[in-house]
Amino acid sequence: MGERSQAEATKPLAQVATLDELVLRGRELMASGSRSILGITGTPGSGKSTLSVALAAALGEDAVLVGMDAFHFANRELRRLGRQHRKGAPDTFDVDGYVALLGRLATQGDHDIYAPVFDRELEESIGSAVPVHPSAKLVITEGNYLLFDELGWGAVSAYLDESWFIDVAPGLRRERLVRRRISFGNDPDGAARWVRDVDEVNALLIEETLTRADLVVRIDTPL
Repeated sequence: MGERSQAEATKPLAQVATLDELVLRGRELMASGSRSILGITGTPGSGKSTLSVALAAALGEDAVLVGMDAFHFANRELRRLGRQHRKGAPDTFDVDGYVALLGRLATQGDHDIYAPVFDRELEESIGSAVPVHPSAKLVITEGNYLLFDELGWGAVSAYLDESWFIDVAPGLRRERLVRRRISFGNDPDGAARWVRDVDEVNALLIEETLTRADLVVRIDTPL
């Protein structure tokens, strides 16, 4: 068996699911009696952000979305570290800050906890923008590196009651990423270079985490 076929043989089969089916699975987590944290991960352009927003909306006010991207280092700090040219790599995030927030969110206390949000137009995070009320039964957190186990990321999985990996065809994923960067003002050539030189490098790391997920899923309809 060749190297490629060996890799395919060890890759879990993705389940095809509708949004409604995933909403039902989310409701099961909410019915556990205590707050649960659901991690949704996948490669850049897999649709995890879109799914997370749709899932939170369908589950109602007892579900709240807290994104990993809000823990990007500020652009000023990335420039100081010499890493701005590969923003989005696993060492361009405040991992310890993210893990600390998950630890606070895992306990359903009696007061609001505030989380930051990443503003894609500003390309910066905004602190204390997402209130997580004591009544929240499900925290949905999404991002590329939830199941990554290096550079401190391995501490994340301890706080995830369930993890989903969103699988997508590589060609579609790359098309989405190029379109996204163009929509943010990049020229087509620059967008394609970034996807090739930055997003694809990160995607290879993230693909290796697929086997750690509780569920590998492909969405059967566009969201």
